[in-house]
Amino acid sequence: MTIKETSRSEFITVRGLRYHVRHWGTPGARKLFMLHGWMDVAASFQFLVDHLRGDWHVIAPDWRGFGATDWPTRYPGTQSYWFADYLADLEALLDHYAPAGQVDLVGHSMGANVICLYAGIRPQRVRRVVDLEGFGMTATRPEQAPRRYARWLDEVRAGTELKTYDSLDGVAARLQKTNPRLPDERAAFLAAHWSRRNAEGHWEILGDPAHKLINPMLYRLDEVMAVWEQVTAPVLHVEARASETLRHIAHKQAIDEFRQRFRAFRDFREAVVEDAGHMLHHDQPAAVAELVESFCAGT
Repeated sequence: MTIKETSRSEFITVRGLRYHVRHWGTPGARKLFMLHGWMDVAASFQFLVDHLRGDWHVIAPDWRGFGATDWPTRYPGTQSYWFADYLADLEALLDHYAPAGQVDLVGHSMGANVICLYAGIRPQRVRRVVDLEGFGMTATRPEQAPRRYARWLDEVRAGTELKTYDSLDGVAARLQKTNPRLPDERAAFLAAHWSRRNAEGHWEILGDPAHKLINPMLYRLDEVMAVWEQVTAPVLHVEARASETLRHIAHKQAIDEFRQRFRAFRDFREAVVEDAGHMLHHDQPAAVAELVESFCAGT
């Protein structure tokens, strides 16, 4: 596999955390922010970036607790991650790299959920939103709260850890188990950025095990849709034809009924990528890059 556009790493302080930010392209060119998903890293966008044709400055951070960014749980008194912190981190990053004017945001999965909320909370700051496989979460009911809190307390008390691997090949095989469409060369590239060798000689995932804890807060769809209603930027929702994540999040709800949530957006557009699963920017990076670029390049 040939890397067409080599990235550059930078570390900045974001709300007291040492944040790793990856850059591609020309400083001074039009900025395009890319926000990765859960248990992923910024380098995940490499294949997509390689297929961009225009002159862009792509800025992609490792979220808190992922990649080379600090884990807040290493500090006393912090054992969990709270979704609102991603919004505050994003705002701090935008204030640092684009303090004036509007921004174009591309997010995958969890990153897409963050940017869709941010675009409704700070509509004046956002020009375009590209939502790659971001659906929100499964709707919940208030009566689920007691059991959810109890489960969270049990998991905090028990702790959690991630599996380690004997080699980078083992990490790559793990990635391909999750995504069978992932070619060997892309799996090897991602494995090298998704993991590191520890003191015992094993390869460990660059993600805080605390991310595996259940969130004690219920997903309140009505509140989320109220935020989405405030989004003034056009939103492009890009979905994989074989999206297993859509079916998982819809749970027992019919897909057509589940999709009604998207009616909250004022300007909502959809595109479907063929022969791709949830990691569509790995499976079909050229197709996704074309959609991102054509949507964000418009006036």
